[in-house]
Amino acid sequence: MQKLHSIIPGLAFLTVLVSQALNGQESLKTMSLNLQNAVDLAIHQSSSVMYTQNRNVNYYWRYKNYLSMYRPQLNLNGEFPNYTQSATPITQPDGSVEFKQVYYVYAATSIYRAQDFKLDKVDFSGSPFNIGFVQPLLAYNSMKWRKLTEPMVYEEAQKEFVESIERICQNTTVRFFRYLRAQTDNKLAESNLKNSENNLRIAESKRELGKISENDFSRIKLSVYNAQKAQNKAHMDLKNADFELKSYIGLDQDQEIELVIPLDILFFEIDPDIAVKEAKENRKETPQFERRLIEAEEALVQAKRSSGVNATLMGSYGISNSSDEFLLVYNNPERQRLLSLTVSVPIMDWGRAASRIKLAESRSDLVNFDVEKEKIDFEREVIVQVEQFNLLIDWINTAEEADKVAENGYQIALKKFQNGEISITDLNISLQERESAKRDYIASLQSYWVAYYNLRILTLYDFQRNEKISYYNPMLKDQN
Repeated sequence: MQKLHSIIPGLAFLTVLVSQALNGQESLKTMSLNLQNAVDLAIHQSSSVMYTQNRNVNYYWRYKNYLSMYRPQLNLNGEFPNYTQSATPITQPDGSVEFKQVYYVYAATSIYRAQDFKLDKVDFSGSPFNIGFVQPLLAYNSMKWRKLTEPMVYEEAQKEFVESIERICQNTTVRFFRYLRAQTDNKLAESNLKNSENNLRIAESKRELGKISENDFSRIKLSVYNAQKAQNKAHMDLKNADFELKSYIGLDQDQEIELVIPLDILFFEIDPDIAVKEAKENRKETPQFERRLIEAEEALVQAKRSSGVNATLMGSYGISNSSDEFLLVYNNPERQRLLSLTVSVPIMDWGRAASRIKLAESRSDLVNFDVEKEKIDFEREVIVQVEQFNLLIDWINTAEEADKVAENGYQIALKKFQNGEISITDLNISLQERESAKRDYIASLQSYWVAYYNLRILTLYDFQRNEKISYYNPMLKDQN
Protein backbone atom coordinates (compact mmCIF):
# COMPACT_ATOMS: atom_id res chain seq x y z
CA MET A 1 0.00 0.00 0.00
CA GLN A 2 2.86 2.36 0.74
CA LYS A 3 5.94 2.83 -1.42
CA LEU A 4 9.04 4.68 -0.29
CA HIS A 5 9.41 7.45 -2.83
CA SER A 6 12.01 9.85 -1.48
CA ILE A 7 13.66 10.63 1.82
CA ILE A 8 14.90 14.04 2.82
CA PRO A 9 17.86 13.17 5.09
CA GLY A 10 16.89 12.59 8.70
CA LEU A 11 13.85 11.41 10.62
CA ALA A 12 10.18 12.30 10.28
CA PHE A 13 9.99 13.69 13.78
CA LEU A 14 12.98 14.86 15.86
CA THR A 15 11.96 13.74 19.34
CA VAL A 16 12.92 16.23 22.02
CA LEU A 17 12.16 15.36 25.61
CA VAL A 18 10.51 18.39 27.15
CA SER A 19 9.27 17.03 30.47
CA GLN A 20 12.31 18.25 32.40
CA ALA A 21 12.11 21.63 30.75
CA LEU A 22 8.63 22.06 32.21
CA ASN A 23 9.70 21.58 35.84
CA GLY A 24 11.35 23.92 38.32
CA GLN A 25 14.01 26.29 37.12
CA GLU A 26 14.35 24.40 33.84
CA SER A 27 11.01 25.92 32.75
CA LEU A 28 12.75 29.27 32.37
CA LYS A 29 15.19 27.93 29.79
CA THR A 30 14.47 27.94 26.09
CA MET A 31 12.70 24.77 25.00
CA SER A 32 13.39 23.25 21.60
CA LEU A 33 9.98 22.24 20.29
CA ASN A 34 9.40 20.15 17.18
CA LEU A 35 6.08 19.46 15.51
CA GLN A 36 5.47 16.12 17.20
CA ASN A 37 6.15 17.64 20.63
CA ALA A 38 3.61 20.38 19.97
CA VAL A 39 1.00 17.86 18.79
CA ASP A 40 1.58 15.64 21.84
CA LEU A 41 1.13 18.59 24.19
CA ALA A 42 -2.10 19.61 22.43
CA ILE A 43 -3.72 16.16 22.64
CA HIS A 44 -2.80 15.71 26.30
CA GLN A 45 -3.36 19.07 27.98
CA SER A 46 -5.06 21.60 25.69
CA SER A 47 -8.49 23.05 26.45
CA SER A 48 -9.67 21.75 23.06
CA VAL A 49 -8.96 18.14 23.99
CA MET A 50 -10.68 18.63 27.36
CA TYR A 51 -13.81 19.81 25.54
CA THR A 52 -13.62 16.85 23.15
CA GLN A 53 -13.31 14.39 26.04
CA ASN A 54 -16.25 15.95 27.89
CA ARG A 55 -18.38 15.81 24.76
CA ASN A 56 -17.52 12.12 24.36
CA VAL A 57 -18.52 11.49 28.00
CA ASN A 58 -21.87 13.15 27.30
CA TYR A 59 -22.59 10.71 24.49
CA TYR A 60 -21.45 7.80 26.68
CA TRP A 61 -24.05 8.61 29.32
CA ARG A 62 -26.69 9.23 26.67
CA TYR A 63 -26.13 5.70 25.43
CA LYS A 64 -26.21 4.30 28.97
CA ASN A 65 -29.49 6.11 29.58
CA TYR A 66 -30.90 4.64 26.37
CA LEU A 67 -29.95 1.09 27.45
CA SER A 68 -31.64 1.56 30.82
CA MET A 69 -34.97 2.26 29.10
CA TYR A 70 -35.21 -1.41 28.05
CA ARG A 71 -34.71 -2.76 31.55
CA PRO A 72 -37.43 -3.29 34.19
CA GLN A 73 -37.99 -0.42 36.58
CA LEU A 74 -39.06 -0.93 40.21
CA ASN A 75 -40.26 2.06 42.22
CA LEU A 76 -41.49 2.40 45.78
CA ASN A 77 -43.85 5.30 46.40
CA GLY A 78 -45.02 6.40 49.78
CA GLU A 79 -46.32 9.42 51.63
CA PHE A 80 -45.14 10.21 55.12
CA PRO A 81 -47.28 12.03 57.67
CA ASN A 82 -47.44 15.73 56.92
CA TYR A 83 -47.27 18.57 59.39
CA THR A 84 -48.79 21.89 58.33
CA GLN A 85 -48.89 25.26 60.07
CA SER A 86 -50.77 28.01 58.26
CA ALA A 87 -53.03 30.99 58.72
CA THR A 88 -56.55 29.95 57.69
CA PRO A 89 -59.64 32.21 57.41
CA ILE A 90 -62.21 31.17 60.06
CA THR A 91 -65.80 32.47 59.99
CA GLN A 92 -66.86 33.75 63.42
CA PRO A 93 -70.36 33.42 64.97
CA ASP A 94 -71.13 37.01 64.12
CA GLY A 95 -70.30 36.42 60.45
CA SER A 96 -66.90 38.10 60.48
CA VAL A 97 -63.75 36.37 59.25
CA GLU A 98 -60.55 36.04 61.22
CA PHE A 99 -57.26 34.38 60.24
CA LYS A 100 -56.31 31.74 62.78
CA GLN A 101 -53.12 29.65 63.02
CA VAL A 102 -54.06 26.04 62.27
CA TYR A 103 -51.93 23.02 63.16
CA TYR A 104 -52.71 19.52 61.93
CA VAL A 105 -50.98 16.20 61.27
CA TYR A 106 -52.43 13.49 59.07
CA ALA A 107 -51.62 10.03 57.76
CA ALA A 108 -53.62 8.30 55.02
CA THR A 109 -54.23 4.98 53.37
CA SER A 110 -56.90 3.88 50.92
CA ILE A 111 -59.28 0.98 50.70
CA TYR A 112 -62.74 0.57 49.16
CA ARG A 113 -65.62 0.48 51.65
CA ALA A 114 -69.24 -0.15 50.71
CA GLN A 115 -72.13 0.22 53.15
CA ASP A 116 -75.69 -0.90 52.54
CA PHE A 117 -77.89 1.14 54.88
CA LYS A 118 -80.99 -0.84 54.03
CA LEU A 119 -79.49 -4.17 54.97
CA ASP A 120 -77.19 -2.57 57.52
CA LYS A 121 -74.21 -4.29 55.93
CA VAL A 122 -70.61 -3.12 55.43
CA ASP A 123 -68.13 -4.64 52.96
CA PHE A 124 -64.44 -3.89 52.29
CA SER A 125 -62.43 -4.66 49.16
CA GLY A 126 -58.82 -4.05 48.09
CA SER A 127 -56.12 -5.08 45.62
CA PRO A 128 -52.74 -5.64 47.34
CA PHE A 129 -50.95 -6.49 44.09
CA ASN A 130 -51.59 -5.81 40.42
CA ILE A 131 -49.48 -5.96 37.25
CA GLY A 132 -50.52 -5.20 33.69
CA PHE A 133 -49.55 -4.15 30.21
CA VAL A 134 -50.68 -1.80 27.47
CA GLN A 135 -49.71 -2.79 23.92
CA PRO A 136 -50.64 -0.60 20.94
CA LEU A 137 -51.37 -2.65 17.82
CA LEU A 138 -50.72 -1.37 14.28
CA ALA A 139 -49.32 1.82 15.80
CA TYR A 140 -46.04 3.71 15.55
CA ASN A 141 -43.50 2.27 17.99
CA SER A 142 -40.86 4.87 18.85
CA MET A 143 -38.83 2.48 21.00
CA LYS A 144 -38.41 0.08 18.08
CA TRP A 145 -36.83 2.83 15.98
CA ARG A 146 -34.67 4.12 18.82
CA LYS A 147 -33.31 0.61 19.17
CA LEU A 148 -32.04 0.98 15.61
CA THR A 149 -30.75 4.55 15.71
CA GLU A 150 -29.29 5.02 19.20
CA PRO A 151 -26.44 2.49 18.72
CA MET A 152 -25.59 4.36 15.51
CA VAL A 153 -25.54 7.69 17.36
CA TYR A 154 -23.14 6.18 19.89
CA GLU A 155 -20.95 4.74 17.12
CA GLU A 156 -20.86 8.14 15.42
CA ALA A 157 -19.80 9.72 18.72
CA GLN A 158 -16.87 7.31 19.12
CA LYS A 159 -15.66 7.98 15.58
CA GLU A 160 -16.17 11.72 16.00
CA PHE A 161 -14.04 11.59 19.17
CA VAL A 162 -11.07 10.25 17.16
CA GLU A 163 -11.72 12.71 14.34
CA SER A 164 -11.88 15.66 16.75
CA ILE A 165 -8.50 14.82 18.24
CA GLU A 166 -7.00 14.52 14.76
CA ARG A 167 -8.41 17.97 14.00
CA ILE A 168 -6.66 19.24 17.11
CA CYS A 169 -3.44 17.81 15.65
CA GLN A 170 -4.06 19.60 12.37
CA ASN A 171 -4.92 22.89 14.10
CA THR A 172 -1.73 22.58 16.12
CA THR A 173 0.20 22.06 12.88
CA VAL A 174 -1.26 25.24 11.38
CA ARG A 175 -0.31 27.24 14.48
CA PHE A 176 3.11 25.60 14.62
CA PHE A 177 3.92 26.72 11.07
CA ARG A 178 2.43 30.16 11.68
CA TYR A 179 4.92 30.50 14.51
CA LEU A 180 7.66 28.98 12.35
CA ARG A 181 7.05 31.50 9.58
CA ALA A 182 7.12 34.33 12.10
CA GLN A 183 10.28 32.91 13.66
CA THR A 184 11.91 32.60 10.23
CA ASP A 185 10.86 36.14 9.25
CA ASN A 186 12.21 37.47 12.54
CA LYS A 187 15.59 35.78 12.01
CA LEU A 188 15.72 37.07 8.43
CA ALA A 189 14.85 40.57 9.63
CA GLU A 190 17.58 40.45 12.29
CA SER A 191 20.09 39.22 9.72
CA ASN A 192 19.03 41.88 7.20
CA LEU A 193 19.28 44.63 9.82
CA LYS A 194 22.75 43.50 10.82
CA ASN A 195 23.89 43.35 7.18
CA SER A 196 22.32 46.75 6.46
CA GLU A 197 24.14 48.33 9.41
CA ASN A 198 27.41 46.80 8.19
CA ASN A 199 26.73 48.16 4.71
CA LEU A 200 26.08 51.59 6.17
CA ARG A 201 29.40 51.56 8.05
CA ILE A 202 31.21 50.60 4.84
CA ALA A 203 29.33 53.32 2.96
CA GLU A 204 30.29 55.91 5.58
CA SER A 205 33.97 55.02 5.11
CA LYS A 206 33.63 55.29 1.32
CA ARG A 207 31.83 58.60 1.71
CA GLU A 208 34.76 60.04 3.66
CA LEU A 209 37.03 58.92 0.84
CA GLY A 210 34.67 60.29 -1.80
CA LYS A 211 34.12 56.86 -3.33
CA ILE A 212 30.32 56.85 -3.12
CA SER A 213 27.69 59.26 -4.34
CA GLU A 214 25.26 60.97 -1.98
CA ASN A 215 22.37 59.29 -3.75
CA ASP A 216 23.77 55.80 -3.17
CA PHE A 217 24.65 56.67 0.43
CA SER A 218 21.10 57.87 1.08
CA ARG A 219 19.65 54.71 -0.35
CA ILE A 220 21.90 52.57 1.84
CA LYS A 221 20.89 54.62 4.88
CA LEU A 222 17.24 54.21 3.92
CA SER A 223 17.73 50.44 3.69
CA VAL A 224 18.77 50.47 7.38
CA TYR A 225 15.55 52.23 8.38
CA ASN A 226 13.50 49.82 6.30
CA ALA A 227 15.31 46.88 7.91
CA GLN A 228 14.56 48.32 11.37
CA LYS A 229 10.86 48.64 10.54
CA ALA A 230 10.78 45.11 9.10
CA GLN A 231 12.49 43.77 12.20
CA ASN A 232 9.98 45.51 14.52
CA LYS A 233 7.05 44.08 12.57
CA ALA A 234 8.58 40.61 12.48
CA HIS A 235 9.15 40.74 16.23
CA MET A 236 5.52 41.73 16.84
CA ASP A 237 4.25 38.96 14.55
CA LEU A 238 6.42 36.48 16.42
CA LYS A 239 4.95 37.60 19.76
CA ASN A 240 1.41 37.09 18.47
CA ALA A 241 2.22 33.68 17.01
CA ASP A 242 3.98 32.72 20.24
CA PHE A 243 0.91 33.58 22.33
CA GLU A 244 -1.45 31.75 19.96
CA LEU A 245 0.57 28.52 19.85
CA LYS A 246 1.18 28.35 23.59
CA SER A 247 -2.47 29.07 24.36
CA TYR A 248 -3.65 26.32 22.04
CA ILE A 249 -1.31 23.56 23.24
CA GLY A 250 -1.61 24.53 26.91
CA LEU A 251 1.97 25.70 27.39
CA ASP A 252 2.98 28.29 29.98
CA GLN A 253 3.24 31.74 28.37
CA ASP A 254 6.48 32.40 30.28
CA GLN A 255 8.16 29.36 28.71
CA GLU A 256 10.64 30.41 26.01
CA ILE A 257 10.51 28.15 22.96
CA GLU A 258 12.51 27.66 19.79
CA LEU A 259 10.80 25.73 17.03
CA VAL A 260 12.67 23.06 15.10
CA ILE A 261 11.92 23.09 11.37
CA PRO A 262 10.54 19.64 10.40
CA LEU A 263 12.94 19.17 7.49
CA ASP A 264 13.02 15.37 7.60
CA ILE A 265 10.00 13.88 5.93
CA LEU A 266 9.27 10.33 4.82
CA PHE A 267 7.38 10.44 1.54
CA PHE A 268 5.16 7.51 0.68
CA GLU A 269 2.49 6.93 -1.92
CA ILE A 270 -1.05 6.04 -0.83
CA ASP A 271 -3.42 3.81 -2.76
CA PRO A 272 -6.69 5.80 -3.27
CA ASP A 273 -8.81 2.64 -3.16
CA ILE A 274 -7.42 1.66 0.24
CA ALA A 275 -7.90 5.23 1.49
CA VAL A 276 -11.58 5.19 0.44
CA LYS A 277 -12.07 1.74 2.03
CA GLU A 278 -10.62 2.88 5.35
CA ALA A 279 -12.62 6.12 5.25
CA LYS A 280 -15.87 4.18 4.83
CA GLU A 281 -15.01 1.87 7.72
CA ASN A 282 -13.69 4.44 10.15
CA ARG A 283 -15.49 7.74 9.60
CA LYS A 284 -18.73 8.70 11.33
CA GLU A 285 -20.37 9.45 7.98
CA THR A 286 -20.99 5.74 7.29
CA PRO A 287 -23.31 5.09 10.29
CA GLN A 288 -24.63 8.64 9.91
CA PHE A 289 -25.77 7.99 6.34
CA GLU A 290 -27.49 4.79 7.43
CA ARG A 291 -29.13 6.49 10.41
CA ARG A 292 -30.52 9.30 8.27
CA LEU A 293 -32.11 6.78 5.93
CA ILE A 294 -33.65 4.91 8.86
CA GLU A 295 -34.97 8.14 10.37
CA ALA A 296 -36.57 9.05 7.03
CA GLU A 297 -38.22 5.62 6.94
CA GLU A 298 -39.31 6.08 10.56
CA ALA A 299 -41.01 9.37 9.74
CA LEU A 300 -42.86 7.74 6.85
CA VAL A 301 -44.03 4.80 9.00
CA GLN A 302 -45.16 7.21 11.71
CA ALA A 303 -47.22 9.19 9.21
CA LYS A 304 -48.88 6.02 7.88
CA ARG A 305 -49.55 4.42 11.26
CA SER A 306 -51.00 7.59 12.78
CA SER A 307 -53.42 7.95 9.86
CA GLY A 308 -54.93 4.47 9.77
CA VAL A 309 -56.74 2.06 12.07
CA ASN A 310 -55.39 2.05 15.63
CA ALA A 311 -55.93 -0.65 18.22
CA THR A 312 -54.73 -1.07 21.78
CA LEU A 313 -54.63 -4.31 23.76
CA MET A 314 -54.70 -4.00 27.54
CA GLY A 315 -54.34 -6.67 30.15
CA SER A 316 -53.69 -7.01 33.85
CA TYR A 317 -53.29 -9.64 36.53
CA GLY A 318 -53.43 -9.17 40.24
CA ILE A 319 -54.89 -10.30 43.51
CA SER A 320 -57.87 -8.85 45.28
CA ASN A 321 -60.22 -9.72 48.09
CA SER A 322 -63.32 -8.55 49.87
CA SER A 323 -64.65 -9.07 53.37
CA ASP A 324 -66.99 -7.58 55.84
CA GLU A 325 -63.96 -6.96 58.06
CA PHE A 326 -61.17 -4.55 57.19
CA LEU A 327 -58.16 -6.76 58.07
CA LEU A 328 -59.55 -9.82 56.30
CA VAL A 329 -59.18 -8.05 52.93
CA TYR A 330 -55.49 -9.07 52.94
CA ASN A 331 -56.12 -12.70 53.90
CA ASN A 332 -56.08 -15.28 51.06
CA PRO A 333 -56.72 -12.83 48.21
CA GLU A 334 -58.15 -14.10 44.93
CA ARG A 335 -56.94 -13.61 41.37
CA GLN A 336 -58.08 -10.60 39.37
CA ARG A 337 -57.73 -10.60 35.55
CA LEU A 338 -58.53 -8.09 32.86
CA LEU A 339 -58.23 -8.17 29.07
CA SER A 340 -59.56 -5.49 26.72
CA LEU A 341 -59.13 -4.35 23.14
CA THR A 342 -59.92 -0.84 21.94
CA VAL A 343 -60.10 0.15 18.27
CA SER A 344 -60.01 3.58 16.61
CA VAL A 345 -61.06 3.90 12.97
CA PRO A 346 -60.74 7.25 11.11
CA ILE A 347 -63.89 8.14 9.19
CA MET A 348 -63.19 11.52 7.56
CA ASP A 349 -60.26 13.94 7.82
CA TRP A 350 -60.60 15.94 4.60
CA GLY A 351 -57.36 14.62 3.11
CA ARG A 352 -55.16 15.44 6.11
CA ALA A 353 -53.83 11.88 6.50
CA ALA A 354 -53.07 11.51 2.79
CA SER A 355 -51.19 14.83 2.65
CA ARG A 356 -49.19 13.89 5.75
CA ILE A 357 -48.12 10.64 4.12
CA LYS A 358 -47.23 12.34 0.83
CA LEU A 359 -45.13 14.90 2.70
CA ALA A 360 -43.26 12.12 4.55
CA GLU A 361 -42.67 10.28 1.28
CA SER A 362 -41.30 13.43 -0.35
CA ARG A 363 -38.94 14.06 2.56
CA SER A 364 -37.79 10.43 2.48
CA ASP A 365 -36.98 10.72 -1.24
CA LEU A 366 -35.07 13.93 -0.59
CA VAL A 367 -33.03 12.32 2.19
CA ASN A 368 -32.19 9.37 -0.06
CA PHE A 369 -31.05 11.75 -2.79
CA ASP A 370 -28.93 13.82 -0.38
CA VAL A 371 -27.30 10.73 1.14
CA GLU A 372 -26.36 9.30 -2.25
CA LYS A 373 -24.87 12.62 -3.35
CA GLU A 374 -22.95 13.04 -0.09
CA LYS A 375 -21.54 9.52 -0.41
CA ILE A 376 -20.13 10.38 -3.84
CA ASP A 377 -18.73 13.70 -2.57
CA PHE A 378 -17.23 11.94 0.45
CA GLU A 379 -15.36 9.40 -1.68
CA ARG A 380 -14.25 12.09 -4.12
CA GLU A 381 -12.85 14.25 -1.32
CA VAL A 382 -10.70 11.36 -0.11
CA ILE A 383 -9.41 10.58 -3.61
CA VAL A 384 -8.55 14.23 -4.35
CA GLN A 385 -6.68 14.57 -1.07
CA VAL A 386 -4.68 11.40 -1.80
CA GLU A 387 -3.77 12.69 -5.25
CA GLN A 388 -2.64 16.04 -3.87
CA PHE A 389 -0.61 14.37 -1.13
CA ASN A 390 1.20 12.16 -3.64
CA LEU A 391 2.21 15.25 -5.65
CA LEU A 392 3.72 17.16 -2.73
CA ILE A 393 7.16 15.57 -3.13
CA ASP A 394 8.01 17.59 -6.24
CA TRP A 395 7.02 20.88 -4.66
CA ILE A 396 9.05 20.30 -1.49
CA ASN A 397 12.16 19.13 -3.33
CA THR A 398 11.98 22.08 -5.72
CA ALA A 399 11.35 24.56 -2.90
CA GLU A 400 14.30 23.15 -0.93
CA GLU A 401 16.70 23.55 -3.86
CA ALA A 402 15.39 27.05 -4.60
CA ASP A 403 15.97 28.02 -0.96
CA LYS A 404 19.59 26.83 -1.09
CA VAL A 405 20.24 28.64 -4.39
CA ALA A 406 18.63 31.87 -3.17
CA GLU A 407 20.60 31.81 0.11
CA ASN A 408 23.87 31.23 -1.72
CA GLY A 409 23.02 33.94 -4.24
CA TYR A 410 22.33 36.46 -1.50
CA GLN A 411 25.64 35.77 0.26
CA ILE A 412 27.49 36.25 -3.04
CA ALA A 413 25.55 39.45 -3.81
CA LEU A 414 26.26 40.79 -0.31
CA LYS A 415 30.02 40.34 -0.75
CA LYS A 416 29.92 41.89 -4.20
CA PHE A 417 27.99 44.88 -2.88
CA GLN A 418 30.44 45.39 -0.03
CA ASN A 419 33.27 45.24 -2.60
CA GLY A 420 31.50 47.81 -4.72
CA GLU A 421 30.84 45.42 -7.61
CA ILE A 422 27.01 45.75 -7.64
CA SER A 423 24.50 48.43 -6.64
CA ILE A 424 22.13 48.51 -3.67
CA THR A 425 19.29 47.77 -6.10
CA ASP A 426 20.86 44.47 -7.13
CA LEU A 427 21.44 43.57 -3.51
CA ASN A 428 17.80 44.28 -2.62
CA ILE A 429 16.65 42.07 -5.48
CA SER A 430 18.80 39.24 -4.17
CA LEU A 431 17.46 39.88 -0.67
CA GLN A 432 13.86 39.63 -1.85
CA GLU A 433 14.61 36.42 -3.71
CA ARG A 434 16.17 34.97 -0.58
CA GLU A 435 13.18 35.84 1.62
CA SER A 436 10.68 34.63 -0.97
CA ALA A 437 12.47 31.28 -1.40
CA LYS A 438 12.68 30.77 2.38
CA ARG A 439 8.97 31.48 2.84
CA ASP A 440 8.05 29.23 -0.08
CA TYR A 441 10.05 26.39 1.43
CA ILE A 442 8.33 26.79 4.80
CA ALA A 443 4.98 26.91 2.98
CA SER A 444 5.74 23.66 1.15
CA LEU A 445 6.54 21.94 4.45
CA GLN A 446 3.34 23.28 5.97
CA SER A 447 1.33 22.00 3.01
CA TYR A 448 2.78 18.53 3.53
CA TRP A 449 1.97 18.31 7.22
CA VAL A 450 -1.49 19.86 6.88
CA ALA A 451 -2.26 17.42 4.04
CA TYR A 452 -0.85 14.57 6.13
CA TYR A 453 -3.20 15.29 9.03
CA ASN A 454 -6.08 16.02 6.67
CA LEU A 455 -5.68 12.51 5.25
CA ARG A 456 -5.73 11.11 8.77
CA ILE A 457 -8.91 13.08 9.46
CA LEU A 458 -10.61 11.89 6.27
CA THR A 459 -9.72 8.21 6.81
CA LEU A 460 -8.95 7.91 10.54
CA TYR A 461 -6.12 5.66 9.42
CA ASP A 462 -2.37 5.90 10.02
CA PHE A 463 -0.74 5.12 6.68
CA GLN A 464 2.77 5.12 8.14
CA ARG A 465 1.95 2.44 10.71
CA ASN A 466 -0.74 0.68 8.68
CA GLU A 467 -3.30 0.75 11.49
CA LYS A 468 -6.54 2.42 12.44
CA ILE A 469 -6.23 5.53 14.61
CA SER A 470 -7.65 5.26 18.11
CA TYR A 471 -7.50 7.38 21.27
CA TYR A 472 -8.33 6.65 24.90
CA ASN A 473 -10.60 8.98 26.85
CA PRO A 474 -9.22 9.24 30.41
CA MET A 475 -12.53 10.69 31.63
CA LEU A 476 -14.17 7.30 31.03
CA LYS A 477 -11.63 5.19 32.90
CA ASP A 478 -14.03 4.62 35.83
CA GLN A 479 -17.03 3.91 33.60
CA ASN A 480 -15.65 1.26 31.24
